[in-house]
Amino acid sequence: MSKFAQRAIITVTLGPLALYFIYLGGLFYAVPLAIVLAFAAVEFAQMTRNLGWQTSAWILVPLVLGFFVVGWWREWNLFGPVILVALLVVMAHALWLYEIKKDGSAPATWMAMMGGIMLIGWLGSHFFSLRSIDIMAWQWTMLAMASTWIADSAAYLVGKFLAGNILGKHHLSPRLSPNKTIEGYAGGVIMGTALTVLLAMLLQLPLIQALILGLLITIISPLGDLGISLLKREAGVKDSGTIFGGHGGALDRVDSLIWSVTIAYYLVAFFQVI
Repeated sequence: MSKFAQRAIITVTLGPLALYFIYLGGLFYAVPLAIVLAFAAVEFAQMTRNLGWQTSAWILVPLVLGFFVVGWWREWNLFGPVILVALLVVMAHALWLYEIKKDGSAPATWMAMMGGIMLIGWLGSHFFSLRSIDIMAWQWTMLAMASTWIADSAAYLVGKFLAGNILGKHHLSPRLSPNKTIEGYAGGVIMGTALTVLLAMLLQLPLIQALILGLLITIISPLGDLGISLLKREAGVKDSGTIFGGHGGALDRVDSLIWSVTIAYYLVAFFQVI
């Protein structure tokens, strides 16, 4: 089966199911998402261990899940204390590794675990923060995620089938992702933004805000994919995991989305206060 056919199957099966869970909200949304993000944390830990660091999934996953709880119940305003506790725990783990285990990789482990907490924990918590905003929560959450998927699909289609035959192919990041092209990236930005605005019209969301969101997501979120590609490249793995079979791991599926929902949350919050 071709890669395009595999992507199409994922789009027409998991895509609508994910959108339906976003619409339902509550535990229908929170539980599957928390499971996926927990797997993403495990995959992050395993990849950094491949680099020779002693990243502990047993420590990282509970700390990451703590961020999801405070993201869901934003009114508790516990982000500060949770970040403080998480950073203290990973620092204590690094000190233990260095002093007791005599592990020279302790400083790198410390930095890696702080990176995992901020990337999957803090950024990932915005999946829940965005879905629990006061006004049009499921619409904005759906728009943020759909915009990412649309831009990714548009970039793939333009780069593979259109630009390659008309404009040629110019690699966007040949060391990290040889298949990504500048033409595909531009196509993802243009088509992704246009379709984001169209979807916003259907969801009855403010179009100016949707236009800004579409531009920000389509321009910035691909960097999240490249960031995880950097980690995978250095760890010597093709995919972050195998939870989705031939489509890679949980971290592969959320590497761009975690940036998109964070951008969407703060954009919506900004427009609500001006």
